Amino acid sequence: MVKLTRIYTKGGDKGQTSLGRGERVAKHDPRVEAYGTVDEANSVIGLARAAIERSVKNDALRAHVDDMLKRIQNDLFDLGADLCTMEGKPGEQALRIVPAQTERLEQEIDAMNAELSPLTSFILPGGSEASAWLHLARTVARRAERCMTALAAEQTVSAEAIKYINRLSDHLFVLARKLNDNGGSDVLWVPGGNR
Repeated sequence: MVKLTRIYTKGGDKGQTSLGRGERVAKHDPRVEAYGTVDEANSVIGLARAAIERSVKNDALRAHVDDMLKRIQNDLFDLGADLCTMEGKPGEQALRIVPAQTERLEQEIDAMNAELSPLTSFILPGGSEASAWLHLARTVARRAERCMTALAAEQTVSAEAIKYINRLSDHLFVLARKLNDNGGSDVLWVPGGNR
């Protein structure tokens, strides 16, 4: 368990930080960039949850969506732990993203997508405030995915972690559409519409 008794330690004052097993790396290390971007996505999801709490009038829908996003936020801390803990010696345990977490996202995507209007164009981020925040979270999740795949080109990264972040951006996209009246209030791209 995590127990924080002090918020600042001064250990990072010279531009280094500790990974999960205590290894010291530069704060601009690709591994730190990857889990830092996951943390950023998590923060944007927190803003989306606040907007949903204010704006979604249907109590059952609001509770269902909040439950999904709360689980995702917890998963993103698991993902951060996964990324900050490099492969250890055989037999050493570390918190890793597991297939059940990715599969849950897929099941939720399929259930939400079954209720949506079919897409006839690409969607511009917007519509409701909650949807706009979810679109921002989606783009940050995509950036986290790029950081993770760049890291994976140089170091070991869990394949399931990469699957999870890829599926998450899809989930946030579909959820943004759901909160835009099941796609009815989506803002559609009109190719060349301003020529």
